[in-house]
Amino acid sequence: MSWQPELDELRRRQEMTQQMGGTDKVKRQHDGGRLTVRERIERLVDTGTFREVGSIAGKADYDGNNDLVQLTPANAVMGRARIDGRHVAVTGDDFTVRGGSADATIKEKDLFIERYANQFRVPLIRMIEGSGGGGSVKTIETTGRANVPGVRGWEMVVNNMGTVPVVGLGLGSVAGLGAARLAATHYSVMVKEISAMFVAGPPVVNRLSPRQFDKQELGGWEIQLRAGAIDEAADSEDEAFAFARRFLSYMPSSVYDLPARGPITDSPDRREESLFDAIPRDTRKVYRIRPIIEKVVDQGSFFEMGRLYGRSVVTGLARVDGWPIAVMASDPMFYGGGWTADACQKVERFVDTAQTFHLPVVYFCDCPGFLIGLEAEKSGVIRQGVRAMSAMFQTTVPWCSFIIRNAFGVAGAAHQNGGRLNWRYAWPSGRWGSLPLEGGIEAAYRADLDAASDRKAKMDEIEDRLNKLRSPFRSAETFWIEEIIDPRDTRKILCEFVEVAAPVRGMGPSTHWMRP
Repeated sequence: MSWQPELDELRRRQEMTQQMGGTDKVKRQHDGGRLTVRERIERLVDTGTFREVGSIAGKADYDGNNDLVQLTPANAVMGRARIDGRHVAVTGDDFTVRGGSADATIKEKDLFIERYANQFRVPLIRMIEGSGGGGSVKTIETTGRANVPGVRGWEMVVNNMGTVPVVGLGLGSVAGLGAARLAATHYSVMVKEISAMFVAGPPVVNRLSPRQFDKQELGGWEIQLRAGAIDEAADSEDEAFAFARRFLSYMPSSVYDLPARGPITDSPDRREESLFDAIPRDTRKVYRIRPIIEKVVDQGSFFEMGRLYGRSVVTGLARVDGWPIAVMASDPMFYGGGWTADACQKVERFVDTAQTFHLPVVYFCDCPGFLIGLEAEKSGVIRQGVRAMSAMFQTTVPWCSFIIRNAFGVAGAAHQNGGRLNWRYAWPSGRWGSLPLEGGIEAAYRADLDAASDRKAKMDEIEDRLNKLRSPFRSAETFWIEEIIDPRDTRKILCEFVEVAAPVRGMGPSTHWMRP
């Protein structure tokens, strides 16, 4: 006797689960412009590398003789694979089976893949569509009871945030626990016009609200990107997969590794003449920061994250002489580069990501301070600002700052970890202090101005005198700024920084790893 009957039975069951929710449900998925979960995995990972785990898990129907009639798969497909040759853990919701809801969920599958990523120290990619295993009203009928809310296994989600890179791809309507799983990542992507994310979808919200919403009005990509709930929106699912692969290319496999040096494709001696005039002499004029970043890092390597959220600060990953780094830069096109409450939250999250995965931080600072005014105060900007500054002061990764124009007040002081040695440079355009002269003169010299026969002439006299005193060269004389450089030398200095920083990036878990 051979084991062929058992092997045939295994193959029969696998063929059933490969059908997912059935031909009609697969067609509905395609008609909605979405791939199936198996098509998604195939396009995301290296060809032929996916090894499924739990391939025949699901709900089985048996006849009177206890012979299998039909096997409906669990609504999650997961396993291990490779991306760019590196081991990863992959899981995806199958929306063709009960819309990804709890009624078709085998919770142990979700727990398994989270534990696998954590214990074997490999990046985790979640492809999410549906409620992601959360409960539904119909669950009451199928189970005969109402469950007490709980998220079994969430401790693994939290632990993974401090152990391995986690990517979330929202590839359809994502609600409830599915939305939580998408948000609990280091990098998240939605697909324009296809994806939507919400705590509760339109059927629930519209029942309680006089205003009626469709999916995009309630939780479309623009809403979630501007709210900071996700990091990026892709034009297609294939572009979302490309974003995920690129993000992971800057990351180590886990906190127990270091980010690997990539190919050296750009000369460390490259000198950009345009940087000399990049900052206007007129302080009222703005400029574009992204071209400056692009000219300093390895060409084509800048990978921005969170572009539409906290827009006065630009954040992203890049390479310098092949080494992965975390880049942060002020954007004077929005609030003059001043820190808003959402910008502070963005900074905190980004700095914590860099700290978690041992990425050196490079900051191009042009910060006139916190946003001021009634609305700023209502937003709790100082509380959020203190959190962001505290995150900086908790970092142990190497840090290099370039003050390219403004550094004023508490927010301006938050350009480095002041408790550690950092590399810090100023461009000749650098200007700093407790308060900008504009507005500050009125407060500090009110008596002199009120007594003057010509108020404007007196104002000009005071401003000219103070401008000479606050020259960056005066600060350099007393070593309050370590070095003033020619802007055209910035790339060369950065290449030197990443070389000396590489051996001291540290390894292992951070004492304050990133929270979502």
